[in-house]
Amino acid sequence: MSDGEYDYLIKFLALGDSGVGKTSFLYQYTDSKFNSKFITTVGIDFREKRVLYKSPGPDGTSSKGQKIHMQLWDTAGQERFRSLTTAFFRDAMGFLLLFDLTNEQSFLNVRHWMSQLQIHAYCENPDIVLCGNKCDLSDQRMISENQARELAEKYGIPYFETSAANGDNVSQAVEVLLDLIMKRMERCVDKSWIPDGTVRANGPFTPDLSEGSDRSRCAC
Repeated sequence: MSDGEYDYLIKFLALGDSGVGKTSFLYQYTDSKFNSKFITTVGIDFREKRVLYKSPGPDGTSSKGQKIHMQLWDTAGQERFRSLTTAFFRDAMGFLLLFDLTNEQSFLNVRHWMSQLQIHAYCENPDIVLCGNKCDLSDQRMISENQARELAEKYGIPYFETSAANGDNVSQAVEVLLDLIMKRMERCVDKSWIPDGTVRANGPFTPDLSEGSDRSRCAC
């Protein structure tokens, strides 16, 4: 896949408290590497990756595949950067919400992040995957899998236990989020919620963006 060749530009946003491992998670996904010496993200940063998305057809066979250019935005978790990071919520199509399995407060703050998404994202029910990160630190764990799954079920979102250190479930979490986004785009008749620049001219469809965006329409 050449540098300029893709069908969709999809923007994901990683969010959660400071120190939960957002930067390491994204670095593990894009580069399959772990760096324990990452410094705290200041403001916004992003990484990129190209993938081929194949959706199952009605007969169970896979489609030819669509070329996806993913931008994975990494947000600062500190309070002083909140106004900056929430400004990026509306342009993102999917969200990776991370908490630290060894930090109870980061888990309790998931509710705060969910309320921020409901206010600032492109609609009140955006596509979100919840990730309990640092599952490799089992001896320091403070949040049980049942606790986390119960919270995810309350919000109706998928949950993964991930490790940015060894890569456990990192790719799977991103792939599930991408699948949710692609299926939303396929089933929505009104495409006005899709950000400008998402679909290339050579893409499978060209969304009609002539009408103004209405946050209530994306419940499809």
